Amino acid sequence: MTHTTLPTHDTPSPMGADDFDTLDAILDDIRTREPETAQWDFFEGVLAAIVCCRDPISDEDAFGWLFPQFEDEVPLFADAAQETQFLALWQRRRAEIASSLLTEVDSLSDDRAFSPEVMDTAGALLALPEEERQAWYEAQGDGHLVPSYAQVWAMGFMAAVEMWDASWATPRDPDIAAWFDESMDKITALTEDDNHPPIVNLFDDDALPSVSQERMNAFGLALWAVYDLHQIARSLGPRIGPIVKGNKPGRNDLCWCGSGKKFKKCHGA
Repeated sequence: MTHTTLPTHDTPSPMGADDFDTLDAILDDIRTREPETAQWDFFEGVLAAIVCCRDPISDEDAFGWLFPQFEDEVPLFADAAQETQFLALWQRRRAEIASSLLTEVDSLSDDRAFSPEVMDTAGALLALPEEERQAWYEAQGDGHLVPSYAQVWAMGFMAAVEMWDASWATPRDPDIAAWFDESMDKITALTEDDNHPPIVNLFDDDALPSVSQERMNAFGLALWAVYDLHQIARSLGPRIGPIVKGNKPGRNDLCWCGSGKKFKKCHGA
């Protein structure tokens, strides 16, 4: 069972800075019509969760959730060409994430490792001249908070988990459940603010620091957690609905309940 739109044996060409700039430009254009449209960091988290989900999530279902305007027949993209371009990049990125999670690596510094495209927003602001930075804050209005590094990505991941919560139910097997919960906790931790002293700026090495060492460590743990969740999903396979007459699994098949055990040692015992 593959959890991707494209075959996992087809290794997609890596997306570059120009590709992500194109995605950002399209989303900026969409915001002129739908201001609440999320940043790409959020989409990155959603895509990671979709790839790690036990049940296949179609692009149509994902877009119907992320862009509810579709249901209201409100024009979202500027034209058909822009829609085609966005969908192509979405699918390419989805395939790239899936491919990276299927590749065994010993270090996150490996070029083949899973690496979300995440913006250090605070770092980018600190890299601006003081006058431009203040103008940006004033334009955002009172109470606007700059997200911590990887916070929006983690929120996107967890929002997808909540959206398809039945597919993210805790496995019944105690050992797998503990592994699953620990992995989820590491991603959830990134949804919190980074309140530790910053030591590095990930946007501009010469700008004031914006990200703490603790945050960097937590981000690394979250990336390994995504690997673990992907492995759990692949080992358990997709959920199977309630058994109906004539649809009883074989005794050596995985149990329909999602425990990860063979049917004969679980509900077929």
